[in-house]
Amino acid sequence: MSDPNFTHDSPQSDTLNDFTPEPSEVRRVVVLISGSGSNLQALIDAQHHGELGGDIVAVISNVANAHGLVRARDAGIDAVVLPHGEYDSRDAYDGALIKVIERHQPDLIVLAGFMRILTPRFVQRYLGRMLNVHPSLLPAYRGLNTHALALADGVTEHGCSVHFVTEELDGGPVIVQAAVAVTEGETEESLREKVHTREHLIYPIAVKWFLEGRLRFDGEGATLDGTPLPPQGLRLSHADAAEELDEEERDED
Repeated sequence: MSDPNFTHDSPQSDTLNDFTPEPSEVRRVVVLISGSGSNLQALIDAQHHGELGGDIVAVISNVANAHGLVRARDAGIDAVVLPHGEYDSRDAYDGALIKVIERHQPDLIVLAGFMRILTPRFVQRYLGRMLNVHPSLLPAYRGLNTHALALADGVTEHGCSVHFVTEELDGGPVIVQAAVAVTEGETEESLREKVHTREHLIYPIAVKWFLEGRLRFDGEGATLDGTPLPPQGLRLSHADAAEELDEEERDED
């Protein structure tokens, strides 16, 4: 896959051209899921092709029958079920989750459809080491039902964002976004599918940047190769994302 053509609002750092990842042992990733795990699969595929920058060492789900657990087992990854219904409080659950995560000594926590609001205790423990992908061009449409809201507002552009997780729901520093054009006759399902393809494109890229030491959280914002990222991160346009995904030919059919 070629390097996507991201756009940004801040000056380009010279280090983007001559950056060399710091040599280190293999970086470790724990992925948290609740459902089908399509973004997990994108990360697994990137790892298989040597494009993730590290290894997924465990997948943890709060839902026992989540299909993402099957994806993990099929890939030879430790799959762990930790049902939230067995705990009497959110804090108790997050405490147990921390214990399970720490057994795997991860460098990065990746949320891939993990449908839980995390406690401040949990977020602070992994602050700067936890990423999420959200189905909107943040800061627009935080929370749920993003596609329905976008269609109701009649927007012409929608998309997805990868961001660092902070205590503010969907409010952490944005790293990278990918846009999608909203076409005439668009349905919630068709828009969801388009956005999913873009999530699968940009999430492994952001994970790789972090695992290579290029992406960092400095307490106030995100930096890439030492250069502060703009408020909405780097942006992959609809046209460039479509080119990366070979969508033009299908759109013409």
